[in-house]
Amino acid sequence: MDIERALRISAAGMQAQTTRLRVVAENLANADSTGGSAGADPYRRKTVTFENRLDRAIGASTVRVRRVGVDRSEFPTRYDPSHPAADARGYVRMPNLDTVSETMDMREAQDTYSANLAVLETSRGMLTRTIEALRG
Repeated sequence: MDIERALRISAAGMQAQTTRLRVVAENLANADSTGGSAGADPYRRKTVTFENRLDRAIGASTVRVRRVGVDRSEFPTRYDPSHPAADARGYVRMPNLDTVSETMDMREAQDTYSANLAVLETSRGMLTRTIEALRG
């Protein structure tokens, strides 16, 4: 039962980090997505919120995505009077995200996913060795 518990906890962590990676990828893909016309909103950064949840079947807490939300911070502006989304003063509202922060968030999600995968692989190996010992 403990190996099954470890497998399910790791799988939940991997699933949560997969969602996080998808959201970061969407943010990075839209880093330059401005509004189509003057006054239109550019892309708004998405965020992921996690929560612990008791999995009663295994009697342990697991992580899951609580929600995918949006960052309500202000949009930075850039002076580009020739842009179709420029206002009367020549400023374009840009997405409210920082590619360096998004890249670091992606790296952290990747590391966490890898750690959960290592636990999953180790648990699977222990289970395989136990079955082999019982056979033999």
